Amino acid sequence: MSLEQRIAQLEAEVSGAQAANADEAERLRIALLGRNGSITALFDDFKQVPPEEKRAFGQRLNQLKQAAQARVDELKQAASNGSASSGPQVDVSAPASTAHNGSLHPITIVRQRIVEVFARIGYTVSQGPEVEDDHHNFSALNFPPDHPARDMQDTFFVRSNNGGDGPAGQAGGVEGLALRTHTSSVQVRVMESGKPPFRTISPGRVYRNEAISARAHCMFHQVEALYVDEGVSFAELKGTLDYFTKSLFGPEVSIRLRPSYFPFTEPSAEVDMSCTICGGPGCNVCKHSGWVEIMGCGMVDPAVLANCGIDPQRYSGFALGMGVERIAQLLYRVPDLRLYWENDVRFLDQFAAGTFRG
Repeated sequence: MSLEQRIAQLEAEVSGAQAANADEAERLRIALLGRNGSITALFDDFKQVPPEEKRAFGQRLNQLKQAAQARVDELKQAASNGSASSGPQVDVSAPASTAHNGSLHPITIVRQRIVEVFARIGYTVSQGPEVEDDHHNFSALNFPPDHPARDMQDTFFVRSNNGGDGPAGQAGGVEGLALRTHTSSVQVRVMESGKPPFRTISPGRVYRNEAISARAHCMFHQVEALYVDEGVSFAELKGTLDYFTKSLFGPEVSIRLRPSYFPFTEPSAEVDMSCTICGGPGCNVCKHSGWVEIMGCGMVDPAVLANCGIDPQRYSGFALGMGVERIAQLLYRVPDLRLYWENDVRFLDQFAAGTFRG
């Protein structure tokens, strides 16, 4: 959704906002104008507006903010006078409306929140194709030819223009086209397109040939982050991870890093976060450990930098990647990932009304 569409949507919400009492009016103010409010988020995104459009968008954003504050004040005044709303009187004998309120999909909501957190510390958004070639999806990321991720059990290969299919080197698969298995391919394109420093995130859909279950799906969403510059350290990576988790889940959460392996980072680590479901004692979600794995990370392998034309003697960097569905599961406590794709209105309506509690 574009910035203009989001502004228009919020203008409509502000003009039609109602509150039954002062507490509801205050919750409305926080939802719109609070630190993590919808209108506040628009001002963060305003940084991405082209210079020639900033004046017009700036005026409209200020008008929206003033209108929201005026509406909240009006509702609070009406509540203090003993009236539920300053709007027109409701005819309680009229037939009820059967129209459903629209809403962003929960995955879209979480993805936007992740993007907003990284935007505050200077990360821009990069996009790339979902049908990728072997170079960007595997080779440039240090996947050797015999790596298990290249196996047909993990990757959806796509029929190439010459009528064949399969990875590069197989009959009919000269181009090695596949549905991308991670958005790391976007990071390769970013590094190949210019010179450091790079500070970017790449949200998008990815595909893996996996059985669909309550914990896995053949299509899901990732957000990966990349930072490359002179003197980038592992300490900066850990600081970024701590900032991200506390911004999204609250200041009470903590993280830990466990050694791991990824072909494109060295050293590599898995990131665990203290369980938000049980708060530490242990539950089914965290397998009674008090910790939940949320993403992988590591320092960009020098070989990957070299593959992208970057001098690894001069530059270093870190990368991290997370599944949006896993983050959404922890935020909303949804036990089954398949619920996100069943389009059950009873489930989605809870996000439209803002009442979902998990």
